Amino acid sequence: MFSADWCPDCRFLDPFMPEIEEAYSDYTFVHVDRDKFLDLCADLDVYGIPSFVAFRDGKEIGRFVSKDRKTKEEVEKFIESLA
Repeated sequence: MFSADWCPDCRFLDPFMPEIEEAYSDYTFVHVDRDKFLDLCADLDVYGIPSFVAFRDGKEIGRFVSKDRKTKEEVEKFIESLA
């Protein structure tokens, strides 16, 4: 998940992300601080946060990238679309 400490829409995810990570434990979740990894965000075309980019075997298999607030249901729907 790409986010930043100052981002209120990113902080909105904090209460339910542990539950999502537990429910989808087959996946490895990596939290990336956008401000510390600007080059990575640029390379992956991640300009809005919070955003999710999914990889399998080093290849991108899906993305949920925008500057809009994301609900628990939207994040779950994105993860389920990866299967």
